[in-house]
Amino acid sequence: MTLAAPPILGNAAVPADLLARAHGAARQLAGRGIGVGARVAVDSADVLPWLLGADLLGAATLVVEPSWSPRERAAVLADAAPDTLVTGSPAPTHDGVTPRGDDATQFYLATTSGSSGRPKVLVRTRASWLRSFAALGAVPSPVLIAGPLSSSLFTFGALHALWCGAELRLQPRWRPEQARAAATVHVVPAMLAALLAELDRRPGGCALRTVVCGGAHLGAELRARFARLLPHAELIEYYGSAEQSLIALRRGGDEALCPVPDVELDVRDGELWVHSPLAFSGYLRAGRLDATPVWSSVGDRAELSASGALTVHGRSAAMVSSGGRLVPAEEVEAVLRAVPGVRDVLVAGTPHGTLGAVVTAIVEADVPPSLRELRASARAGLAPGKRPRRWLVTKELPRTAAGKPARATATAQLRDGTFPAEPLYD
Repeated sequence: MTLAAPPILGNAAVPADLLARAHGAARQLAGRGIGVGARVAVDSADVLPWLLGADLLGAATLVVEPSWSPRERAAVLADAAPDTLVTGSPAPTHDGVTPRGDDATQFYLATTSGSSGRPKVLVRTRASWLRSFAALGAVPSPVLIAGPLSSSLFTFGALHALWCGAELRLQPRWRPEQARAAATVHVVPAMLAALLAELDRRPGGCALRTVVCGGAHLGAELRARFARLLPHAELIEYYGSAEQSLIALRRGGDEALCPVPDVELDVRDGELWVHSPLAFSGYLRAGRLDATPVWSSVGDRAELSASGALTVHGRSAAMVSSGGRLVPAEEVEAVLRAVPGVRDVLVAGTPHGTLGAVVTAIVEADVPPSLRELRASARAGLAPGKRPRRWLVTKELPRTAAGKPARATATAQLRDGTFPAEPLYD
């Protein structure tokens, strides 16, 4: 019999081997009593066939993140309350199942990244992701996803590629040179900075036509470097969250982030609120759904112009209160990330008797740039009150599964004096 495509992929042609394994996963899950409305936890590196198999049955999938501490894992599983947990890889089958459920069916149990605290479990329907795929639009093939599918950012990229009918190339970790042979790649800003550094060192021989970047703010200088090094490629920058999916997009030479169609935005006392058909259904707490209200916020500080252009200053939890001024850490990071030699940067506050906190930049680099270069970049791109007054250098920042700096971990280590970093001097 002809094997049906999983509903989350629309009408796309799915690679035969993946489709056979997805139906094999569905058969195996059905044997455990899994059906519409059930929840499946996947503790395996072979995520896609299990996720697609669960989708065929109308069940929702939680992907276990290997780096969770035992306490985090227990808390997430207690909130998700899965009906079964699977490991390993499913065997393929040509004896398929009939897809079940509809667009309102719960299909994915995302977890927040944990960059600012303990991961939370949230529920996404098929419709919320199918609308998100359509908002992003088609991308050229092949598509490289270089990160773990325990991250919703990379899972979204992988499923979007399959929805587009593109060839999907999965890699467990990011190696910038691999992107040269792809037409599309999904990245976070630190990955984009590493890609541009690679192209600066070794020009030529790059097939990239589209780079999709999310996860954090991109600075103007990084966008300018992209235009210089990849003049024939399009940069699609998106702003969103695990809860609200895509909120706004900036394509190619667009000057500003523009809201996704049908997404309504409102700024209340400097905080962004969103009403969106792409948004999540609510949080799972002890197995019960705490439904999201019509308008929701994740605490991002933002401005909305009269023309509808969106400027995002960053999460309230990432603000540094220094001398009576709130400094958006992500704005400072975006400026410093563009300095040659900087792989990534995290900005936090360290205690100060008079100012409350000092803006502290932690630079990730093998051979860091000079403090003079960093300060010059800060002077050129930041108002005086936003410039770091303390500078540290480290070989490696703590990271979430999506590759973003783990802000809560770094802040706690700075507070406790356990962060593995050295002061940066002239």
